[in-house]
Amino acid sequence: MKEHPVNDMMGSTMEKIKAMIDVNTVVGEPIVTGEVTIIPVSRVSFGFASGGSDFASKHQKPGGENAFGGGSGAGVNLEPIAFLIVRGENVRLLPIMPPCGPIDRAIDVVPEVVDKITTFVEKQQEKKDTAGF
Repeated sequence: MKEHPVNDMMGSTMEKIKAMIDVNTVVGEPIVTGEVTIIPVSRVSFGFASGGSDFASKHQKPGGENAFGGGSGAGVNLEPIAFLIVRGENVRLLPIMPPCGPIDRAIDVVPEVVDKITTFVEKQQEKKDTAGF
């Protein structure tokens, strides 16, 4: 069975997008400066569309050679959003711009919450140790 030309267009478009975007596009190459490592983080979004139509004429029957017209297109948006700052065993997320929604804000405060919980647990453990339990 002969494959339809729209399949070729869609496959070609997706291959081009895959060639442009990989994991290093989202999480960039680490930058090492002394004891600090900085890792850029980006948001990538893309979309594509593809379509076509078979044509028939007096001299050309549907499904014949050159009886197809179509097109495809794609768009990619790459937006730097933050840096991961690694110093020893500490990791911090440094957003480039203020959070825009509740999910972004929640992700932004996770490191602070983890630090506060860890400090609280450590203090509770110290109290137990000094009380002799």
